Amino acid sequence: MSPQLLDAIRTIVAFAVVLGVLVFVHELGHYLAARWRGVRVEAFSIGFGGPIAAWTDRNGTKWKLGWLPLGGFVKLHGQQAPGRAGEDTEGALFPGQTFFDKPLLSRAIIVGAGPVANFVLAILLFSILFAFIGRPYVLPEVAQVIPNSAAAHAGLQAGDRIVSIAETKIVQFRDIQRIVLTHPDADIPVVIERGNRQMQLMVHLGSREEHGTRVGVLGIAGGATALQHLSPAQAIGAGFAETWQVSRDTIAALWQMLVGERGTEDLGGPLRIAQLSGQVAKLGLVNLVSFIAVLSVNLGLINLLPVPVLDGGYLLFYLAEAVLRRPIPPRALEFGLRAGLAVLVGLFVFATWNDLAHLGLFRWIAHLIG
Repeated sequence: MSPQLLDAIRTIVAFAVVLGVLVFVHELGHYLAARWRGVRVEAFSIGFGGPIAAWTDRNGTKWKLGWLPLGGFVKLHGQQAPGRAGEDTEGALFPGQTFFDKPLLSRAIIVGAGPVANFVLAILLFSILFAFIGRPYVLPEVAQVIPNSAAAHAGLQAGDRIVSIAETKIVQFRDIQRIVLTHPDADIPVVIERGNRQMQLMVHLGSREEHGTRVGVLGIAGGATALQHLSPAQAIGAGFAETWQVSRDTIAALWQMLVGERGTEDLGGPLRIAQLSGQVAKLGLVNLVSFIAVLSVNLGLINLLPVPVLDGGYLLFYLAEAVLRRPIPPRALEFGLRAGLAVLVGLFVFATWNDLAHLGLFRWIAHLIG
C-alpha cells in the first residue's frame, strides 16, 4: 500500500472517529436531559444520509448511524408548537411527554445539555491524560533570545535555566511569563543556571501595549517540555483548569476576529478538521485524545453562540420568553431561525473556502492554468 493511500485512509478514519465522538457526546447530552425531564425521544442519529445501522429500543427511540459523518441530531417528541405541527404528528402525541408543553426551565436544560456534555467530555479527557500520562509543561529554560531585547541586553543566553525572578522561585516557563507581564519597564534580579554555576543578572524589562494595558517584555522563548504526573484529584482540577483555559483562548480568538485584530484565515471547517485529524492521529493516541478534548470545547462554545438554529439561539429565545413572560410569536421565531440558518450557511461556505485555500486547491488550479 502506498504512503499516500495509507495517509488518506488514516485521515478518513481519524476524522470519522473524532467527529463521531464529538457529535455522539453532544447529542447524548440532549438525549439524557430529555429523558430526565420526561420528554420522549423519537430518534437519535449520528451522521446523515442512509443508515449503516438502525434499531429501535424499548422506549421507542430509533437509533441510526448514517454514512455521512458530518453531524447528528436528537428528535424530541412534540418539538414543534401545537399550532405548527402537522395533523398526523398532533394526533400521535403522547400527553405529558412532548417538548413544547414542558416548563421553560426544562426546555432550557434540554437545549443547554448538549454544549455542557462537550465541556464535560473535555474535562474528562484532559483529566485522564493528566492522571495517566502527565500534564505537559514548558521547562524554565531559554531556547531562544530575541535580538536587542531586554534579555539580550542583560546577557541571557540560549541554554540558561531561570531559577528565580525577583526572589520568586521559577518552576515552569509560564511562571516567568506571569511575573514579567506584571512588571513593565522594571529592573528585576534574575538568577540563572549556566552550566554548573549560578549567577544573578539585573534585567531592565521592556514593555508593550496589550489590550489597553502596559505589560512587561523579556524577550526569550521556551522550548523543552516535561510531564508532571498528577494524583486523580489533581488531574480533575487540572482538567477543569485546562478546559477553562482553552475556552478563554477560543473566545479571545473569536473576539479578535470580530473586531479585526486577527485575520479569519484560521477559521476552518470540516476539511480542515479532517486534515488535522489525520495529522494528529499520525502522532499517536495521546495527541488524538488531546485534539478531541480541544475540539469538544470549541464545539460546546460554538453551539452556545446566540445564533438561532444553534443551541445558544434557542436559549436566547427562552431568555426572552422568561423576560416577556409569554412565548415568542411563531412568526418572529420563524424569522429568527431563517436568519440564523442563513448566517450558518454563510459561515460554512466561508470556512470551506478557507479550507480549500489552506489545502492549496486554488494554487493548484492557478498552476494548471499557468
